[in-house]
Amino acid sequence: MHIRVSHVEYPELEKTIAPYYTTKGVRLDVYIKDSDKIIDVEMQSYPQEALGKRTRYYQSMIDMDSLMKGQDYSELKDSYILFICKHDPFKDENKNHYGLPCYTFKNTCLENSAVNLNDKSLKVIYNASAYKEEKNERIQNFLRFIHTNEPGQDDFSNRLSALVEKIKDNEKFRREYAAMNLHDRDITRAAKREGVLQGEQKKAIEAARNFWANGVSKEIIARSLDLPLDKVAEILSQATTKSSGGITPL
Repeated sequence: MHIRVSHVEYPELEKTIAPYYTTKGVRLDVYIKDSDKIIDVEMQSYPQEALGKRTRYYQSMIDMDSLMKGQDYSELKDSYILFICKHDPFKDENKNHYGLPCYTFKNTCLENSAVNLNDKSLKVIYNASAYKEEKNERIQNFLRFIHTNEPGQDDFSNRLSALVEKIKDNEKFRREYAAMNLHDRDITRAAKREGVLQGEQKKAIEAARNFWANGVSKEIIARSLDLPLDKVAEILSQATTKSSGGITPL
């Protein structure tokens, strides 16, 4: 994001913000709080609906969580919302992807772009599928790793790859990940779009394989597609023998 973090007060994985029992809470993937800024990092391995509205809601929850009662608005920390997407989340009116490796959004004036609202918020969305278009070599290597699951020659992506392999061998982590139901709602919505919940077996098999290739666990696939776990295991075992590409699921 081309910003420096002086020190991290606390990183919190899967931070949940639900200010009122009647409001929809959010579960943030990685929440980093510096002395003067807050950074939320989100990983998206499959296409999301309403990504813009999602960032808007996350922003509001972060602000509500960070400003204590009695504090002035001027005390709000700078906030950065970073989405790292495996697929391009933006299309034009003809359904063609824009193909940018990075999309950066901040509030400016339509009448005069030199006027900045100066609300100290920034939203950055990376599109890993366009990693070849990224000019910054370090970022390109990282996006390449996200898109292909293959580390390059740089130390950072190699360290990440080694950590991923180590974590995948951690049985405790695998159980906790499966129990979190992290993205059940999004996966179920995607399944409905594909018609798999209406019993279309062929589409159900295709959807299960797609989710598996994008790192979704068997347990979540089974719940989202309303299939028995042993049936999901059978589908995926057949798919594994046919292809070795994609992200190795947990």
